[in-house]
Amino acid sequence: MKTRDIFQESYTALAANKVRTALTMLGIVIGIGSVIAMVGIGQGAQGSIEANIQSIGSNLITVSSGVQRTTGAAVSGGLGSAQTLTQEDADALKEELTNIKAVSPELSRRYQVTAKGTNTNTQVIGAETGYPTVRNLNIDSGSFLNDEQVKNASKVAVLGPTTRDTLFGEGTDPIGQTIRINGTQFKVIGVTQAKGGSGFTNQDDMIFVPISASQRYLVGLSASGKAYVSSIAVSAENPEVMTEVQNQVTQIMLQRHNMSDIATADFTVQNQSDLVSAASSVTETLTILLASIAGISLLVGGIGIMNMMLTTVTERTREIGLRKAIGATRSDINFQFLTEAIILTFVGGGIGVIFGWAVSLIASNFGITSQIDYTSVLLAFGVSAGIGVIFGYYPARRASRLNPIEALRYE
Repeated sequence: MKTRDIFQESYTALAANKVRTALTMLGIVIGIGSVIAMVGIGQGAQGSIEANIQSIGSNLITVSSGVQRTTGAAVSGGLGSAQTLTQEDADALKEELTNIKAVSPELSRRYQVTAKGTNTNTQVIGAETGYPTVRNLNIDSGSFLNDEQVKNASKVAVLGPTTRDTLFGEGTDPIGQTIRINGTQFKVIGVTQAKGGSGFTNQDDMIFVPISASQRYLVGLSASGKAYVSSIAVSAENPEVMTEVQNQVTQIMLQRHNMSDIATADFTVQNQSDLVSAASSVTETLTILLASIAGISLLVGGIGIMNMMLTTVTERTREIGLRKAIGATRSDINFQFLTEAIILTFVGGGIGVIFGWAVSLIASNFGITSQIDYTSVLLAFGVSAGIGVIFGYYPARRASRLNPIEALRYE
């Protein structure tokens, strides 16, 4: 038989029972579509998380408060719960570090903030002039904090766009207006550009004040007179020197805190690259898990194809006997039925690709980040074709091995 004749006969056979053919292809469509959609959503989430981490700073190294240890087994709290970092630590890092852009000590607390009859509970960041450089922060209107305001503990504030909208109304100009943070009045001098985010990680729902003002009017100094900070952010000059700068930070902090081992230190030093790697590892694992679960439907679809082809072989036993009686070879019969199975998976796979793409686009419209990976599309389509060959081979082989005389006698 000619190849064209085989394809024509295969099409005719599949079209003879459209409902059964469509239902059989549906398993492949759902399987391929699910794999593409799940991988797309997983990779979209990974990209979104990485972008959010990158947006919090450029080549960032963060020193955070750790566990305050005392003599004996007792400790004062868990990781980040103790006040172990001081303004002096930040000043020492500024003086001693090399290959850096800026150092920014930060004092972060949540406070109730009011303005003209409106109120919100948001994050208030005590910062210095280096904060925009370290955190990739841009000003939309007004200005950020300057050295004089930090030195004099001026009661001025810079609002994030979400906080601005909450307190003064969307799109309004709050420059020159006043707000009350925990009962203390501050004058608004600027509004930052939107960076995006949600919930506790929303970088647009923040207020920035001089760290000296936060220490004096909001948090207060310690009993010993020390000015504590929540964390110290360091921006390296480029990615190539981040490891070197991180080692410098660790050594300086260990010396200042009279400690010899970072594992037992009362502070932690984190590299931005480590955060990205950890987040990527988690999302990659979740993506593989989602794709594996979706891939089960591909297996079910393949079983459906085998079931249909076996039924077809039984129904067309006399036809097979007749074809073999007039000269069709075993390979002709084998190829014809295998072609029918492959057509099912190819057509189903093509529709499944469109379906998966559509699901990803719809998910994006509902705020779920999705990123189509062409490799996953090709892989899913290739698996679909492989399923057609694997699950179509046995029915085709069974058809080709039928005895023509017994096949003609079949009722």
